[in-house]
Amino acid sequence: MTEYEDSSAYVSQALEAARVVDDVPADTPLIAIEKVGIIGAGTMGGGIAMNFANIGVPVRIVETKQEALDRGLGVIRGNYERSANRGRFPIEEVDVRMARISSSLDMTDLADCDIVIEAVFEDLELKKSIFAKLDGIVKQGAILASNTSGLDVNQIAEVTSRPEAVIGLHFFSPANVMKLLEIVRGDKTSNEVIATSLDMARRIGKVAVVVGVCPGFVGNRMLYPRQLQAAELLKRGAMPWDVDRVLRAFGFKMGPFEMSDLAGLDIGWVPGEGDPLRDQLCKRERRGQKTGKGYYDYDANRAATPSDEVAALIRETLGVDPDATPPSDDEILETCLFPMVNEGAKILEEKMAQRPSDVDVVWMFGYNWPQDTGGPMRWADKVGLEKVAAKAEELGKDNGWYAPAALLKTLVSENRKFADL
Repeated sequence: MTEYEDSSAYVSQALEAARVVDDVPADTPLIAIEKVGIIGAGTMGGGIAMNFANIGVPVRIVETKQEALDRGLGVIRGNYERSANRGRFPIEEVDVRMARISSSLDMTDLADCDIVIEAVFEDLELKKSIFAKLDGIVKQGAILASNTSGLDVNQIAEVTSRPEAVIGLHFFSPANVMKLLEIVRGDKTSNEVIATSLDMARRIGKVAVVVGVCPGFVGNRMLYPRQLQAAELLKRGAMPWDVDRVLRAFGFKMGPFEMSDLAGLDIGWVPGEGDPLRDQLCKRERRGQKTGKGYYDYDANRAATPSDEVAALIRETLGVDPDATPPSDDEILETCLFPMVNEGAKILEEKMAQRPSDVDVVWMFGYNWPQDTGGPMRWADKVGLEKVAAKAEELGKDNGWYAPAALLKTLVSENRKFADL
């Protein structure tokens, strides 16, 4: 069996295991999901709605303004028309699917929904205010779900009189395309709500992983140290295109700086707070693909080329020693990926994920980690956990957050792997 075939078998086993939640009995009764409510007609709300309309389930989208509603429905229709034009289904099917999506400016129109999924801006107080209103509107027995990508689901549940009905459903963007769904169980989420969410994910063709409540859950929590270490590499003489090239060679579709340019460097940017390099880039209107320049320069087709201006700006802003020897490709890869594995070990230690393979599924299906490696935790087993721990010790000298997780140290001392857990 080749390594790829071996990894393929592992991925199949990991997907099968992710469907099982150890403390939720297999015969847990399910809540019938026959009508879905969505709050927010933006990119996420519209994409989530399409998943249900695609399988014949009626959806009602609620917005605060008619213009936002019209814009969102227009985007959904456009997505369907493009799919039809590519031959994925007959053009007549566009109107059939659109007819399954109704809209309203009144939240009380969600009263009879079996599940309501909130998909508004990532602001905890805003989400709490919405759930407090939903609690007085939506019928008893319905599921109240938040599409948060990292906020505290328990705090959201606390504002309702039925915390057992509240769950996080973290869809990935674009929600009508991306396969992963992080199902975030709160401290009081009922077994029925968890089991129904898993079954619903299966019905709409998603790969679901049940995770616990912690900042960033599994996926974004592990992404954070990678992004920080990528930025640190620039201080040591690496250029953005060096880091991106190494991660693409590993198997990612894009590197961290390409990803930042795609998202927009001004997303969440507060001048003078945080990264001085991002300050300088944004002040020069280098805000990513949308402005034609970010870490890279872009042509009319959005093809990227390395920027001499950015290279000079990095050296000047970050005070890079002109005689510094840039890190090697191996050093770049290990510095970006080993801290992710260490964070994954903390997640397992805290029981925020049930098993290492669940972490692997999140990263393979939500963040395009190359499947032929089997995901970050399986890859680390093959690379050697002692190497991961050594890098954590090195990085932890300057910042205790990167120090080796207790679980990682235990596995190394006992000569065991994540696969042994």
